[in-house]
Amino acid sequence: MRRRESGQTTGRRPQEEREETVAWSRKNRSTEERLRLEEYDFYPFVVTDAGLIEFDQTAFQQAVDHLLVHRNPRAAGELIVIGEQNLVRDTFGSRELERYKTFFQRYEGDRLVRDNTAYLENYKRIVRLIGQSFPNTGIEILLHDLVNPSASVVAIENGIVTGRALGSGTTKLVLDLKTRGHHGQDKLNYELNIGSRQFKCTTIPIFRPDFGLVGAICINIDARFLREAVMPDLGRLNAFVDNFLKADMELDENILSKEEYQAALGGKRHFLDEAIRAPRSGTRETRHLAAILFSDIVSFTAMMEADEVGALAVVEQNNAIHRQALGRHGGRLLKDLGDGVLASFVSVSDAVACARDIQSRIGADAGYRVRIGIHLGEVVASGGDVFGDGVNLASRIHGEAEPGTIVVSDAVFNNIRNKADIAVHDLGERRLRHVSEPVRIYAVEV
Repeated sequence: MRRRESGQTTGRRPQEEREETVAWSRKNRSTEERLRLEEYDFYPFVVTDAGLIEFDQTAFQQAVDHLLVHRNPRAAGELIVIGEQNLVRDTFGSRELERYKTFFQRYEGDRLVRDNTAYLENYKRIVRLIGQSFPNTGIEILLHDLVNPSASVVAIENGIVTGRALGSGTTKLVLDLKTRGHHGQDKLNYELNIGSRQFKCTTIPIFRPDFGLVGAICINIDARFLREAVMPDLGRLNAFVDNFLKADMELDENILSKEEYQAALGGKRHFLDEAIRAPRSGTRETRHLAAILFSDIVSFTAMMEADEVGALAVVEQNNAIHRQALGRHGGRLLKDLGDGVLASFVSVSDAVACARDIQSRIGADAGYRVRIGIHLGEVVASGGDVFGDGVNLASRIHGEAEPGTIVVSDAVFNNIRNKADIAVHDLGERRLRHVSEPVRIYAVEV
């Protein structure tokens, strides 16, 4: 039943009319209070043409004004969380800020923030216990309270990895997680490059019923520490493994299935025991076929002699471009050569796409040039190093490239010759150093 208009008569007693009015108000108030914030037209987030989620300050102010008149604790609680996450206290004008403070007080925002702190207590314990399980391994784990982004880090273990500490803030993590959620993506196993630092990261969002996104657990691994400081040094590698496997006590418990328990009693030592039980002597050697990319900076020695500081800055910039391109195209870094990179790819097309990506991102205004060679051949890995005829030939081919170009072998050309989006020019046969037969090479247009 709709509420009657003023001035209408029903022929009923005033008491009946008052009871009907109260019943209508209760029904509609109950309906309003069941609404979630996103069910209103003023939900304070918009999707841009680029597919990014952005905070809509105007819609937020409309929401505050509406909920000051129409009570809805459920929607108001979520709006308070969003307001605190987006630091509206620092961005609103005086009038809007006073309205928000009134709204915050009316809906007991202080209690909501305290409740959220209590809600995250168990997550703090999870962060502490996981972090303390892996000391001195380059693995950092932390907890963000996203209702307080200016001092969001409320728990952290092994913070020396990034230098952050309790009370450190976050910038656009909330909007980034909302954008990824909009696209159905998890922020899992992503590479982060900051200057010369490189990390493998995972961010796990924490959602609270009725309030949405309120926190996040982040796991950050110092990838360069593991690749460059630990793996090449046997002593450091042993120390890393000892830290990783460090135990404080020994318990007599069975966590195995019946089948695994019987296999353990029969001598099975670990989950891959059957696959690697065979004895081996000396250093293990592996071989695999791969597209091999060799890249270096042209005239780097002269650059160092002329301006060492500037040359090192170029190396840092060049390494960042290469690492990012390798990540985008599925490349594996085999060896960092200082001013050059040796990498491998499962796919020839990926290797060529990565090389074109690198050259286009360096561009004509970078102040330096790189040359890139690609060959499809066998890679031999042994004792922490890589070598083999495939690697050697990739190096020789790269030496034939002009500054800013990409040169590939006949084996690579045969894999990309029919791709319409790749233009290739035959450079003819070349005599390469320490290669007995002439090698036909091709230039790939960037």
